[in-house]
Amino acid sequence: MPSPITPELVVELTNVADPNLSPDGNRVAFVQSSIDDDSLREQSRIMVADMSSGEATLFTGGDDDGSPKHSPDGASLAFVRPDGKERQQIWIIPTSGGEARQLTSVPGGVTGIAWSPDSRSIAFASDVDPDLPPDDSASASLPRTKVVRRIRYRGDTIGWRGDAFRHLFVADVESGETRQLTDGEGDDSAPTWSPDGSKIAFIGDRRDGKDIETRSDVYLIASAGGALEHWSEGLSGIAAVTWSPGGDALAVVGSDRNEAPAGWQGWVYILQLGQAPRRLTDDSLKPAGSYAPLIPPPDMRWTSDDRIAFLADVRGESALYEAAVADGGFHRIAGGRAVFTAVTFDAAGRRAVVLSATPTSPGDLHRVDLESGAMTQLTAYNRGYLQAHPPARFEKFTMKRAGADIESRLFFPPNFDPTERYPLILDIHGGPHGVFGDAFDNIQQVLATAGYVVLAVNPRGTSTYGVDFMMAVHGDWGGEDYLDIMAAMDEVSARDYIDTSRLGITGYSYGGFMSSWIIGHDTRFGAAVVGAPCINLSSMYGTSDIGVSFGEVQWGGRRVDALDAFLEHSPLTYAQNVETPVLLMHGEADARCPIEQSEQYFVALKRLDKEVEFVRFPDSAHSFLRRGHPKLRMEYLTRLLDWMAGHIGAGASSRVESEPVPADD
Repeated sequence: MPSPITPELVVELTNVADPNLSPDGNRVAFVQSSIDDDSLREQSRIMVADMSSGEATLFTGGDDDGSPKHSPDGASLAFVRPDGKERQQIWIIPTSGGEARQLTSVPGGVTGIAWSPDSRSIAFASDVDPDLPPDDSASASLPRTKVVRRIRYRGDTIGWRGDAFRHLFVADVESGETRQLTDGEGDDSAPTWSPDGSKIAFIGDRRDGKDIETRSDVYLIASAGGALEHWSEGLSGIAAVTWSPGGDALAVVGSDRNEAPAGWQGWVYILQLGQAPRRLTDDSLKPAGSYAPLIPPPDMRWTSDDRIAFLADVRGESALYEAAVADGGFHRIAGGRAVFTAVTFDAAGRRAVVLSATPTSPGDLHRVDLESGAMTQLTAYNRGYLQAHPPARFEKFTMKRAGADIESRLFFPPNFDPTERYPLILDIHGGPHGVFGDAFDNIQQVLATAGYVVLAVNPRGTSTYGVDFMMAVHGDWGGEDYLDIMAAMDEVSARDYIDTSRLGITGYSYGGFMSSWIIGHDTRFGAAVVGAPCINLSSMYGTSDIGVSFGEVQWGGRRVDALDAFLEHSPLTYAQNVETPVLLMHGEADARCPIEQSEQYFVALKRLDKEVEFVRFPDSAHSFLRRGHPKLRMEYLTRLLDWMAGHIGAGASSRVESEPVPADD
C-alpha cells in the first residue's frame, strides 16, 4: 500500500548533480550523493554513464567528490575533493581508469575549474586572504582576532571574509605548478578559456561600491597574465559567459537594470570590445545564471553555425532554448513542466544533458538531442522510493488581481476525495524573487502526503514572470504581494473541500517574513511555522550579510533615510495583533537572515503572552534545509508536521454537505 513521504526522505532519496559530457558526447560524468544510514554523513562520488545505454559505473572512490570536468582531449577527468584541512582541491584521473592524483594544494580551496583547450592547464578560482597565516607557521593554531574594514566582511554559508577576495589561478596539469592570474579588490569567478587558449574571460565585481551594490562585469585577461580588459560596459550585472567559436565575441546572461541583478532577471547579450551590448532575448523568459559564490553559472554553448543554446525559465517552468546570433530569434528546444537546474553540452553542440526535476521526481539526468529536441531519461535512482511513496498530484490555476496574473499551485493529499473536507496549509517561497516551479519540493510533498491540501502562490516579486512583475515588490514588502497571496487563499478557501476552521501557514526566509506578516494582519490561521524570517528590517539592515546591498533595493534605501518605512514593513511592528500559535525555527549560523530576527520576534510574542516556541539549529547557515546536516533537515520537517498536526490536525475531517435537490413541481 502506498506510504506518505515523510521527513526521512532526506536520507532515503539519492541525489544527482553536476553533469558533464565528454567532448565526443558518448558519456556523461556526474555526482551521485546519498546519506549513510548509520553515520548520517553525506557521501558523494563521481559516476560515469554511457549515453547510449544509460548504464552508470562508479568512477571515483572518495566520500566527498564533486564538480567533474572532462578534458577537451577526452583523456582525463578533473574533479574536486577536500584535502586534509577540508579545503577543496583539484584531482585528476584518466578517463580510461586508474588512480586519481591531487593537482592543487592552495590554502583558499578551489571553485570553478575550467580546462584549457589544449588540455594542458586548468584555470580555477581560489580565496586569497592576506591575513591568513601559513599552515606551518607557529601562529596557525592560535586564536585569531578578526578586523572588519568593509561592509561585506562575511557571507552566509562561506563564513568569514574579512579582506579576502577570490582570484583566478592557473595550474599546469603535468607539473602541478600553480600561478595566480588576478589580484586586487574584487571577487573573480567563472573562468572561461578562449577557443585558442590565449585569453580567459571571467566574471568579477571590481567596481567601486561593491560593498553596497550587487554589480558584476566581464573581464578578459591573457592566459599568461597581464592587464584586464573590461568587456561589459553598459551592463550592471553578469550571470554567465561563453565565447564565440572565433574568439572575437562573448555571449553572456546579463542585466542593464541596477535594481535587477542578472541572477534574478537577465537577458542574453552579445558583447564585442568597444561596442554596445546587443540583446538577443526579451522579457518573456529568464535565462539561467549564477548566484556567486554558491551557485556557479550554467553552461552556455555558442555553436559553429552561430546558435547559442542556454537554459531559461518561464512562469516556473524550465526549458532549453536556442537563439540565433544574426537576428536574435529564439525558440524552445526541449523542456517545460519541469525545472532544469544544470546543463552540459558536447564539443560539437549536438547533444546536451540536463538535470531535470519534476513535481513527481526530485531530479534525474536526461539526454537531449539539440536538433530534434527529443529527451531520454538516463537516471532513475529514486524510482523504487517514489513508487512506494507516490508524490502528491497538483493543479495550477491563475487569477487576475490588480492588473496582474497571479499563478498558484495546489497540492492534494493521496486518495483525495472532493466530497470530504481537508485542512489547508499556505506555503510561501523565499526571495522575494524565488519561485514555486514545476518541481519536487520537500516541504510541499511531506505536508500534502500527510493529509493537507497545500497552496503555493507566486505573488508579485516572483521571478520568471517578467522583470516588471519581479520588481513590483521593491519597497512594498507586505503590500501588493500580501494581497496577491491572500486573494489566492480566499479563492481556494471557498472550495467545498477546504475546512476553513483548520488553516495553517508556513514559509522560510522571505517566506518567513510573509508568514509572520500575514499572522500580524489576519487571524484566520490556526498554526504558523515561521522559518528563518526577516522580522525587523531596521536591525537586519546592519546584521545581514546582504543587509545593505540587498536591503536598500528591497526596502527603500538607507536605513537613515527610510526608517519609517523599515518599521512600517517589519512584522515585529504588528506582534501584538498575532493570535496564531507560532513555531519559530532558525539556524544559529545564519548570516543572511540572522537568528537575532527570530530572537526579537520570540521575545516580543512571549512578552505579549502569545503561544510561541523557538527552535534553534546549531551550526546551521541560511541554506541548511538544502545543505545542512541530515539530522537537522529531518528534524525541521518533523517539527513542522508535529506543529501543524497538534494545532489544526491532519487529514479529512468531515464530508461536504450536499445541497438538497428540490422536488419537481
